[in-house]
Amino acid sequence: MQVQLARTIKLLRESVTALKSDGGTLALVPTMGALHEGHLALVARAKEEADHVAASIFVNPAQFGEGEDFDAYPRTEERDRELLEAAGCDLLWAPSPSEVYPDGYATTVSVTGVSEGLCGGARPGHFDGVATVVAKLFNQVAPDVALFGEKDYQQLAVIRRMVRDLDFDIRIVGVPTVREADGLALSSRNRYLSEEERAAAVALPDAMGEAAEAIAGGADVGATLIDAKAKLFEAGFSTVDYIELRDAETLEPMAMLEGPARMLAAARIGTTRLIDNIAVLPR
Repeated sequence: MQVQLARTIKLLRESVTALKSDGGTLALVPTMGALHEGHLALVARAKEEADHVAASIFVNPAQFGEGEDFDAYPRTEERDRELLEAAGCDLLWAPSPSEVYPDGYATTVSVTGVSEGLCGGARPGHFDGVATVVAKLFNQVAPDVALFGEKDYQQLAVIRRMVRDLDFDIRIVGVPTVREADGLALSSRNRYLSEEERAAAVALPDAMGEAAEAIAGGADVGATLIDAKAKLFEAGFSTVDYIELRDAETLEPMAMLEGPARMLAAARIGTTRLIDNIAVLPR
């Protein structure tokens, strides 16, 4: 079945009403396009969670800071649409920036706590842009369930807190990170990497995995993270925004492994900023 394309809120709402007319449930997979297997894993999971699946493609200007890659961010809508159709997606919501943020737009959604530090510290205002656009997507599409990848773990935590705090009647499902054969997390930004940078980038999941194993075995958290950071520099990363151990639910910093935790990292190789995270569980 051909995926239906909507570019205006009016057509989107007509399409959603038609999809839901059979009494079925609707899942939403929000994306910024440049789709890869990680996105398609979200669509596959969405088909298990609901009767109908909508995906959105919107490169959200509100979540990019000055000097970031908004203009360069890959836009491959025709290919993305073909991938979504092959994956069994029913509806594609692909609005223009002016449709999402019309003249005079003046409202921002801000989620404190879980948005602070990590990418929130390295990219001021980023999560305000994320929360705002996701809140708008939820109001526009009115899904019963929405699916997000765990690769953007802090983003997932922000969205879960926003849904809880603002009483959205939407179930949020986090889907495990999809990785390349060598362990590098799939990302639309991986296409920025040169051949040499791509080969070196695997040091990020490798260093995190070694650190997580050590901490789970009782190693000192601070010293282990310092060692992991040094390994990233040795591998060719130019900067490390952070590599930290946080509580898996609250994202509060953890100096000792006292319960389910998440190790999160962001580092730059060449011009490309990569993020990743893995679970760390006490033995």
